[in-house]
Amino acid sequence: MERPSYIDPRLWLPTSVKEVEALGWDELDVILFSGDAYVDHPSFGAAVIGRVLQAHGLKVAIVPQPNWRDDLRDFRKLGRPRLFFGISPGAMDSMVNHYTAARRRRSDDAYTPDGRHGMRPDYPTIVYSRALRTLFPDVPIVAGGIEASLRRVSHYDYWEDRLRPSIMADAPVDMILYGMGELSVVQLADRLASGEKIGDITDLPQSVTLRPIAEMPAQDAENIVLNSFEACLRDKRKQSANFKHVEQQSNRMHAATIWQPHGDKVVRINPMYPPMTTAQIDASFDLPYTRLPHPRYRGKTIPAWEMIKHSVNLHRGCFGGCAFCTISAHQGKFIASRSKESILREVKQITRMSDFKGYISDLGGPSANMYRMGGRDISVCERCMRPSCLHPKPCPNLDNDHGPLLDIYHAVDALPGVKKSFIGSGVRYDLSMHPSGNERVDRTNRRYNEELIRDHVSGRLKVAPEHTCDNVLQVMRKPSFSQFYEFKKIFDRVNRTCGLRQQLIPYFISSHPGCHEIDMAQLAAETRDLDMHLEQVQDFTPTPMTVATEIYYSGYHPYTGEKVYCAVSPEEKLAQRQYFFWYDRTYRPGIISSLRRIHRPDLIRRLFPGYNPHLDSSPVDRRDGRYVRNRRNRI
Repeated sequence: MERPSYIDPRLWLPTSVKEVEALGWDELDVILFSGDAYVDHPSFGAAVIGRVLQAHGLKVAIVPQPNWRDDLRDFRKLGRPRLFFGISPGAMDSMVNHYTAARRRRSDDAYTPDGRHGMRPDYPTIVYSRALRTLFPDVPIVAGGIEASLRRVSHYDYWEDRLRPSIMADAPVDMILYGMGELSVVQLADRLASGEKIGDITDLPQSVTLRPIAEMPAQDAENIVLNSFEACLRDKRKQSANFKHVEQQSNRMHAATIWQPHGDKVVRINPMYPPMTTAQIDASFDLPYTRLPHPRYRGKTIPAWEMIKHSVNLHRGCFGGCAFCTISAHQGKFIASRSKESILREVKQITRMSDFKGYISDLGGPSANMYRMGGRDISVCERCMRPSCLHPKPCPNLDNDHGPLLDIYHAVDALPGVKKSFIGSGVRYDLSMHPSGNERVDRTNRRYNEELIRDHVSGRLKVAPEHTCDNVLQVMRKPSFSQFYEFKKIFDRVNRTCGLRQQLIPYFISSHPGCHEIDMAQLAAETRDLDMHLEQVQDFTPTPMTVATEIYYSGYHPYTGEKVYCAVSPEEKLAQRQYFFWYDRTYRPGIISSLRRIHRPDLIRRLFPGYNPHLDSSPVDRRDGRYVRNRRNRI
């Protein structure tokens, strides 16, 4: 599959007037505006929505990364669509894309040709919709994607350090289609094509609208009325209380409608569709994607595509429920898995790519190992309101059989042209090690762990314990660090038995709600004892619609109402982050000073056993009762 040297209008969705004319179209049904470059691949939301609508018989065009700084010619060039304008702000939240956890501007953008920054505004949903409303005041505007989905109710904005209303109040859009939008966008298109006015469509599943306050019903089993935006501005604990309802309803199989007053209007959030069936998710992934960037980017590199071009997504959804993660708010906790046949069709497509060398970079998903998992008794799941199937302990109804996933691995590796398939997504080892009570399943899961380590690691296996202290892990909704030790024993044994020299790469987070400076010191000491020099680390970044962000903003846990400590100031956050780098001599004075301040000289001795405040002239490391000069990794 080589990249064409010309634009064949039958292969890509049109992006310009010339391409629309080449198709012989006089009018477009839907025009999508995307904050990302146009990559015709099932991992890029605008491409998915465009292809779904195209398969439904509609004429669709995409305007990627329109210029909002000039006379808005990019917003004018394709004219007025018959049905609606769609806004897809990007596969990554614009503010996470633009800013670091320290609120510093990033210098690149992985979803832009050559990684160039500055090709999308902050909050594209707001900026693009205002431009379109100015130019085409009577054309429906529909927003979707991560940005709009996670801002559908009032939310704390870390970058502006304030509570913002639902994005419906800031962006002049007629509707938000939140979550995965294939089903809702087709239904909306059909209803608009039949003559319904968008302002009259209020019952579409997975949609958000702004309605007159008089339409808000009293609270009952089918309707949940949240604290108003104005009340949340006055009392942070009311915002915290709202989040519990939003998260629970986002993870129910049969949810209620949510209402939140905003002045004389009310935001109406209809429940999600049921989890997609295998046939439905196959239909989306089997659309005729070229899997390539549009030829308009010829000679340029799009980093995000380079990273995933030889990978395959097996499923959607995640039932981990981590406190800092937004996946369940967007995709839900119920797993929608592709068929084996659909997965193999995509792998065969990859093997025909001109630059494919035989290695599938990832057979994964939101979590690497949840393929075809769910409840044994669906009726139990239908009543469940837990945001996580794994925390505080795995649900007894959860079927964690890794057999179907092993079958996928074996089938992919057996295909001609595939030398090896790797797992690049994060593995939930607590899921693969959890005793199911079924000996056959437990035996299969043990085999999964061994085959994963032996056959599917590209030198480094990524896992995400996130912290080492149980009190922090409890707030994070992550398992005890003792499980990491158990998995590491398996990892080391398989490597030793098979003569491999692979690395286990853990991810850790500093400054997460509930984490004190002493917890980071304990993390440093524990990882030092494991001889790990950490690389995959990050400072906690509050993003909309996570329980951790609500704790950070309000200071209270939404479920318990208890006060939770948060490192908020730059000084507090830096004091925690420095412990990741205990092995770097640059950080040693600050760490020693901090440990003295919190009265933990025992941890100074544990982290720096060769340290002598009077005789500290060279970097040394004392192991097994002796001194060894250590030039490469200074302590």
